[in-house]
Amino acid sequence: MRRIFAMTALALLACVFACKKSADAEMDSFVSKLMKQMTLEEKIGQLYMPAVGFNDEGPILSEEVKEKFDKGLIGGVLDTYENAFTPKAAVKMQDLAMDKSRLKIPLLFGFDVIHGHRTIFPIPLGLSASWDMDLIKRTAQIAAGEAAADGLHWTFSPMVDIARDPRWGRVAEGAGEDPYLGGEVARALVQGYQQGDLGNPKAIMACVKHFGLYGASEAGRDYNTTDMSRIRMYNEYLPPYKAAIDAGVATAMTSFNEIDGMPATGNKWLLTDLLRGQWGFSGFVVTDYNAIAEMEQHGVGDSAKVAELAINAGSDMDMVSARYLDELPALVKSGKVKEATINAACRRILEAKYKLGLFNDPYRGIRATEDAEPAEQILAPEALALSKEAAVKSMVLLKNDKEILPLNPSKRIAFIGPLVQNQRDLIGNWSGVGDWRQAVSLWSALEEKYGKGKFLYSLGCNLVDDPALRNMLNSHRGNLTLDSKSPQQLISEAVQVAQRADVVVAVLGESQGMSGEAASRTNIQLLDNQAELLKALKKTGKPVVLVLMNGRPLALQWEHDNLDAILETWFAGTQAGHAIADVLFGDANPSGKLTISFPRNAGQIPIFYNHKNTGRPFVAVEKSTSRYLDAPNEPLYPFGFGLGYSAFEYSDVALSATEMTMKGSIEASVTVSNTGQYAGEEIVQLYIRDLVGSTTRPVKELKGFKKIALKPGERTEVKFVITPDMLAFYNADLRFAAEPGDFHVFIGESSATNNKADFKLK
Repeated sequence: MRRIFAMTALALLACVFACKKSADAEMDSFVSKLMKQMTLEEKIGQLYMPAVGFNDEGPILSEEVKEKFDKGLIGGVLDTYENAFTPKAAVKMQDLAMDKSRLKIPLLFGFDVIHGHRTIFPIPLGLSASWDMDLIKRTAQIAAGEAAADGLHWTFSPMVDIARDPRWGRVAEGAGEDPYLGGEVARALVQGYQQGDLGNPKAIMACVKHFGLYGASEAGRDYNTTDMSRIRMYNEYLPPYKAAIDAGVATAMTSFNEIDGMPATGNKWLLTDLLRGQWGFSGFVVTDYNAIAEMEQHGVGDSAKVAELAINAGSDMDMVSARYLDELPALVKSGKVKEATINAACRRILEAKYKLGLFNDPYRGIRATEDAEPAEQILAPEALALSKEAAVKSMVLLKNDKEILPLNPSKRIAFIGPLVQNQRDLIGNWSGVGDWRQAVSLWSALEEKYGKGKFLYSLGCNLVDDPALRNMLNSHRGNLTLDSKSPQQLISEAVQVAQRADVVVAVLGESQGMSGEAASRTNIQLLDNQAELLKALKKTGKPVVLVLMNGRPLALQWEHDNLDAILETWFAGTQAGHAIADVLFGDANPSGKLTISFPRNAGQIPIFYNHKNTGRPFVAVEKSTSRYLDAPNEPLYPFGFGLGYSAFEYSDVALSATEMTMKGSIEASVTVSNTGQYAGEEIVQLYIRDLVGSTTRPVKELKGFKKIALKPGERTEVKFVITPDMLAFYNADLRFAAEPGDFHVFIGESSATNNKADFKLK
């Protein structure tokens, strides 16, 4: 029977391989025939992606852009819209290519679907704090279905940049500081968006970005330079991109920064030698917005030179700049760019359109009529339920003195702060076509759950008092208003309300525009007016619970030292209010864990758990060690940290053996017990330290994790299998291999755990 089963399995695999080979041959034949009909100008046109705005009537086009559509000189469109891009608009846009262009090659429609399309989920940094890959994949599936129903084919997600500097606003868009976890999140998102088959009408192409190293921008300032060794690149920053490639991501986007003195968009080592040569990527590469033109500001050449550099490096599609349209014909004629290079880039883009099924149905799931309606229900009940589930599982309880949480609804509770009744900021930055008016505020959720008049409320302060910052945010749809009362009046009213309460819940944080692209900050504390409010509330003597809404780690030393509880909710999405209310009152138990370290202050940045040791490691009683004079080395809240309403205890780490061969494995295990009064989930984390290497190694590296659920009094054994591959790293020769020697294995509740055992690799 086993032999029959094995033979059947082999036959099925052979069939799958043969079918794929046949499909690839059909695609190759189709694209080859099409390209034989194309002029050089039309091939270059497929490499161009302009940005197009929309109104209720459809696309808004200049005469120049309209002429390019007529001539078939546009390969795709970057949609710059909020709610105007509908199936009706998609039909009108596709009609431009199908009705007037010579070869009727359909357009690609791309848009930033980052953490949901119409149903908005927690920001990616928050979502990663769930450590739940199935959940993350399901959010991407819902987002893809909604986007495809609107006529979109392509999202510029996932962003997988390793980020260790919370001054950088784009930490909100990624999965934090760890390459292993970042790779797992990247894989889940790619699988969710693409759904295993781009021909699926509910699938859209994913795009791994920003390739590469964008999260290491100097000083945490967006668009800035990055500079690092190849060893650090390969071991710490490149793995999430590689994970996305291995998961079959259809496209990749170049980053704005330079690498080794060359902007990524024109970096041949990055885009050809590494991405295609070493990693085998077969999809197409798109530049970030206007990135080819911006190479001129980097100082590597004029308009013609940067176009030459970009296309020869491996940037296939030019987003917005039009440098390819303007410069490539002459560059081919002069011999500086080979026509074969243009052909290869064009082929990759046409293959993507073929895989999406656009040559069979350019309107792909939307009726080719003026009355086209979404084929997928938008804001469907199952989507909203998933939004709430994701919000709950993303929240991280940072402090809970005397178990003040969960709250007792029979107590008199005051909710104070500018984010209590706020809707606009709940959906965060990069919220696509999500309608903030559909977001459930905390106050409306409380009224729905407990009735009107149950709780006390006071504004307390404006979200942003500083006029310069407020005006900047409002210029990008910030919707920030200023109360007519003075800051001191608002605080005085809040104090009066707090004095009538048993417990105060302060809901504070950032405006959504304070994180994301072009949102770097030098001061990552709460804004001054919010800090003043908290200090006034503290002086009332009432217990104060701080609920945070924000897109980056904040420096919370004063808050940690003085407040009773802190709940990090991020920007939690469409169902934020319902999720926060459930967590505050114990209908849900927070289980999220940080995927990025929270510093004590900005002076510690960059700060991350998997750092290297020094020749003078920190020793508390010795001055001449690697330390600060005015603060501890450790973050306020480390990577992997998160509390809950349960209490979990870990046994010592047990190993199945203390020696492992290069072809063997070891099982590491712990018993985890729920000693608390609430059923809850725990994320059990496995870390390894290589004590001696041919190059220096980190003090700890995450190598695995498991999420378990335990009832009060319940216990379970959690096992991890350690293999030599988990011990391998890129050495000085950039060879990926494990080296014999001694190792620590840690299993615990966060990266700060010291629960360890030792083994040797022989």
